[in-house]
Amino acid sequence: MSTGLIPALFTRLVDDAAVFPPGSAPLPEAIIGHREHRAAWYAELVGALLLPSSALSDVGRLLAPGERIEAGLIGDGGVDALPASLDAADPRLEIAQVEVAVAKRGEDPEPGLRRLLAVLADRPSLTGYAEIPLTWGLLAALDAVAEARTAGVAVAAKFRTGGLAAELFPTPVELAAVICACRDRKLPFKLTAGLHNAIRHTDPETGFVHHGFLNVLVGTAAAADGAEVADVAELLAATDPVPLIEPARALRERPRPLWIGFGSCSVVEPLTDLIRLGLVDGGFS
Repeated sequence: MSTGLIPALFTRLVDDAAVFPPGSAPLPEAIIGHREHRAAWYAELVGALLLPSSALSDVGRLLAPGERIEAGLIGDGGVDALPASLDAADPRLEIAQVEVAVAKRGEDPEPGLRRLLAVLADRPSLTGYAEIPLTWGLLAALDAVAEARTAGVAVAAKFRTGGLAAELFPTPVELAAVICACRDRKLPFKLTAGLHNAIRHTDPETGFVHHGFLNVLVGTAAAADGAEVADVAELLAATDPVPLIEPARALRERPRPLWIGFGSCSVVEPLTDLIRLGLVDGGFS
């Protein structure tokens, strides 16, 4: 039942990626933490628990006999390993989504994408997120994803917005162009990496400039309303929350357009930023 404490704009915004870097929580700790998130007042902010396919064999011993956990499978073994991983998953894991890189940077994404689409065609209850590198072949891959969705396959795009190297952080113009390309194809997308905080900022430890998830929310909403790439990029590049807060406040009771959400190793950091900015009412006991 809805508590009404998390506005529609932020519902299921953050998938729980606690076991992934930079948090890298041990699997038992991640499952305990996810249970706590699902029981908390902010539960509606939280989506699935993301688990690497290589760790699924260890999950069963950590679940109670009657427990059910909504999980997303991250295909760290590649597209071709997905069917076996799904077949071997503990039935107490309700796996409704899979996410997998269909190519490495510089590779043609189409062969891997075709293999993923074949997996999804055989499993109609499953939604797939094809992680496409922001390099050569991107637009053709987006066309293929959009065509598959039109044909009834439950698939969407996924893009990486950070990582352990500077080149994994797209510029505001690059990300804006991708958002607008998805808009033009009516294609939902998911993001991953580097989005713990609401506002664009420079990490003092690494020097990497991180995108802000509030920037992405407001920028994507503007794109959905017809904004051009340059206007969306300006919103993505903003480091002052002032021009972002009021547009976000105006959107709070509407579902997110296009952007499905993002995986984060921390759920508390995004929540804390939303509270600090006055976009979510609540606090910790």
